[in-house]
Amino acid sequence: MIQIKRALVSVSDKTGITEICSFLAKNGVEILSTGGTYDALSKAGIPVKKVDEFTGFPEILHGRVKTLHPKIHGGLLGDTTNPDHVKQMETNGIVPITLVIVNLYPFVKTVMKPDVTLEDAIENIDIGGPSMLRSAAKNHKNVVVLTDPKDYESFQKEFTTNSGKISRETAFSYAAKVFSETASYDSAISTYFNKRLGIKYPDKITFAFNKKQKLRYGENPHQDAAFYEPLFLKSQFEALQGKELSFNNMLDFDAAFHVASLLPKNAVSIVKHLNPCGIAFGETVLESFELARKTDPISAFGGIIGIHGRVEKEAAEEITKNFVEGVIAESFSNEALEIFSKKPNIRLIPIAKFDEALDELDLRSLHHGLLIQNRDYDLITKDKLKIVSKKQPTEDDLEGLMFAWNCVKFIKSNAIVYTDQNSTLGIGAGQMSRVDSVELGAMKAQKVGLSVVGSYVGSDAFFPFRDGIDAIAKVGAKAIIQPGGSIRDEEVIKAADEHGLIMVFTGMRHFRH
Repeated sequence: MIQIKRALVSVSDKTGITEICSFLAKNGVEILSTGGTYDALSKAGIPVKKVDEFTGFPEILHGRVKTLHPKIHGGLLGDTTNPDHVKQMETNGIVPITLVIVNLYPFVKTVMKPDVTLEDAIENIDIGGPSMLRSAAKNHKNVVVLTDPKDYESFQKEFTTNSGKISRETAFSYAAKVFSETASYDSAISTYFNKRLGIKYPDKITFAFNKKQKLRYGENPHQDAAFYEPLFLKSQFEALQGKELSFNNMLDFDAAFHVASLLPKNAVSIVKHLNPCGIAFGETVLESFELARKTDPISAFGGIIGIHGRVEKEAAEEITKNFVEGVIAESFSNEALEIFSKKPNIRLIPIAKFDEALDELDLRSLHHGLLIQNRDYDLITKDKLKIVSKKQPTEDDLEGLMFAWNCVKFIKSNAIVYTDQNSTLGIGAGQMSRVDSVELGAMKAQKVGLSVVGSYVGSDAFFPFRDGIDAIAKVGAKAIIQPGGSIRDEEVIKAADEHGLIMVFTGMRHFRH
């Protein structure tokens, strides 16, 4: 057990600090402090000694050096179970400090300000704080260290129960939290510096995330899972209602959001197992939803819906006619929320800035490492298309082809999508052969009574042979948009011309593995 006799207190976040220090003082603990924390404790009438009085050395360099002193770090690092340490401490007039309550300058909060300067950021890099935390945490068998105000209450309870002592097991748990905090803090600083330098993929990379919530389970019920948000970006994934989210739910919500967010206002995407099973946009959210659901109503059952707009009463009524896992949208009207409340298991997530593309990194874990890429946000415009077929597209054809292209990028490779000008008709996803995806998409449309005659076909990558073009012509589609770039492009273009198809090249691939 660690007897608490002397505490060093220096906090940026002063939540609960006067309460815990008042508790310590009443129990005979000597308190040392600095700067604003000293002022707050003194004002509250709590007995406290300035660190410079304790060390005999003044604060210098505008407060940059105040706790970096042998009497401080000797008191934190001295192992009082080691006779040699005890002797050296006595020789040098160093007394043990058995409790540290420290949290750090608000670096992340500072650099998140839109007008922050590099000088402001640097001034908010804490040096003394992390040093004290690390020293105390290293010597956790002799020192208790608190960096999270949420731990103050449990500390006081154990202190009271054990007559001023804290178990080494508890001290170890606090130390673990400290090293997570200092690592996260350093990661935030390195991330900021790299961003200032425009370095996206440094030789050494660290990520700092805060746990936002524990998830219901992972991909399967026997797997544990949690959701973390980056320090520099507060996640808007806050459910208004519904069952606890699972790992798979989160993935599908994210996919539904990204599909709808890059399409026009009122666009709706319905996602099942990370693949869209319907995408559309119309004059209203209700119209868009009805069109999207038509593509594959069977798969839409139990799906997650992304809506680039506000959900009103009529759309909510239509959505709740069948079972859905959840809806992610810009907002929900009060009338819509009232309707959804009658189906309390449906998760509802509002995302206010739905069409604000973020500079996100796409992280994929491997057994032995991590893959990192930027998200596939790149879009092309009609003027960048290369018309390679003899048959020329009309302006309406170009609109339909662009819609097909902006849908296919979200479908798992090999991906083929059949559309009209504003809704999907048939989706062929995740097949090992592109011809299979062509046939699957047409078959799915036929299965629900939708015709792909005169449709627009989007392909996420080039056609390696003409067989895919022959299969598309066979079902009566009108036009094809694809990246091009195959060594057999001439053969593929010739096939399109033979069938009287429109074909345009984008020069951009959209594999989605």
